[in-house]
Amino acid sequence: MFNSESVQERRYISEPEIKVRPWRLILADDHKILLEGLRRILCASEFEIVAEVEDGRSLVNAAVELKPDLVVTDLTMPLLNGLDAARQILRRDPVIKIMILSMHQNATYAIDAWHAGARGYVLKSADSGTLIGAIRRVLDGQLYFEPGLTEAVLNSMRPRQNRERNWGGDLTQRQREVLQMLAEGKAPKEIAGVLGISARTVEFHKYRIMEALGLRSVPELAVYAAKNGMVG
Repeated sequence: MFNSESVQERRYISEPEIKVRPWRLILADDHKILLEGLRRILCASEFEIVAEVEDGRSLVNAAVELKPDLVVTDLTMPLLNGLDAARQILRRDPVIKIMILSMHQNATYAIDAWHAGARGYVLKSADSGTLIGAIRRVLDGQLYFEPGLTEAVLNSMRPRQNRERNWGGDLTQRQREVLQMLAEGKAPKEIAGVLGISARTVEFHKYRIMEALGLRSVPELAVYAAKNGMVG
């Protein structure tokens, strides 16, 4: 005999509710008050903040360990800048998406961000709606660059110009790391401890950097790093 109630019951059992997990984000900025504001804004939406960090090295370690869906990072941070951090993260886990949140409304920075692997670039002066919309687009596999910078970024994607720019010119990744920390005023011994190398090796890198950039002193290196956005 046909029993409609039993059919409805079986249908209910066979179609359990599927819970969609929130998008998992890591926030990186060396200003705590900004991190607190971002957390409030994003947690009120559909995002889960799995870590907040204040320097580039902590960002790389957190991203590798926690495997977030998206990293929202500043450009200039201690120990390792946002772009070099992005490169290291994507080298280890290319699935993670990177968005830059910056105070610089400058096409050069946006182009550098694109070539470092970032798929979004939002100004810190943007409102919360713009930020949330940009994050959703990037998580959906699209690009979002500040409207005033979009044309420059698109032009940089053309084959004739598609040559990766690296902060620090033709320096290696390790040399850029040493350059940034020298510019931050750290002594060779302190840099050696952060990088897990000898102070002598740091000195070797310092002189190779000076040779490559045509500079003669640490103060000149600091000026170069500041002009190229490696330090604030």
